[in-house]
Parts: sequence; C-alpha cells; structure tokens
Amino acid sequence: MASIRAAAGAAGLLTAAVLLSGCQPAAATPNLAGSSWELVQIQSMDDAQGVTTIPDPSAFTVTFGPDGRAGFQLDCNRGNGSYTAAPADDGQSGSLSFGPIGVTMMLCPQPSLDSRVSAELQRVTGYLFADGQLHLSTKLDSSVLTWRPAP
Repeated sequence: MASIRAAAGAAGLLTAAVLLSGCQPAAATPNLAGSSWELVQIQSMDDAQGVTTIPDPSAFTVTFGPDGRAGFQLDCNRGNGSYTAAPADDGQSGSLSFGPIGVTMMLCPQPSLDSRVSAELQRVTGYLFADGQLHLSTKLDSSVLTWRPAP
C-alpha cells in the first residue's frame, strides 16, 4: 500500500513539474496528403456575392491522396484529378493547384452549387490551415473556399 502511495505521489510530482515548466506536446504540422475535407462556405471578394454558406457540407468534399491525386464529391457528381502542393516555410500554408478535374455530368437537383464549386477548384492557387479549417484561395484572391475536416 505504501509503494502505491509513493508511486502515485511521484506521478503527481512529475505531472506538476511538467505543468509548471510549461512543457506542452508539440502540435502536429498539418498535411494535405491523406486528408479529407467538407466545404463549409465560399467567400467572394465581390461584395455583391458575399459569403455563400453550403447547406450540406458533406455533399462537397475533397480527399487529398498521398499520390498527388484528389477525389471530389460535387453534390451529385464525382470527380478526380491531380494536385500539386508546395508547403511554405511556416508549415501552415503553401501553394496548391489542381490539374484538370474529370467530373461526372449528372444533372443535380436545383439549386446546386456543383458547377460553381468545380469552377472555383480550377482557380485555386494556395492553401492555409487556420482554426482547424482548410482555406483555399483562388487566383487574384477573388474567393476563399473554407473546408472543415471530414468525419
């Protein structure tokens, strides 16, 4: 019984020492490869368009494969294509572009954002991980697509 108390006391001292020293586990550097995301919103820099909230984020997804290929769910359509990413020194941002994206041509029930999202993806030039989300910026910073991690 005394040895259990001593072990518990030592563990408590170690925990207190770690907390007092300010040691924290290192945050993992985010990585596109192997990740999947759901589209939450599109923010246009054109005030007339403003922010478009995606009613069902699970209907618009991107999965970045470790092989430089990406898979997409674009409402009722599916797509795939290549991607090229080059992380910046900060590890939180970088350049990103998609090659031609092959997309099925089903007519989704209206209103649908499938054509708009597909067009926006072709114009992506960069990415930023912030606040647990992935933000994709487009050419001339005309819009930002905000994604949350897919379950």
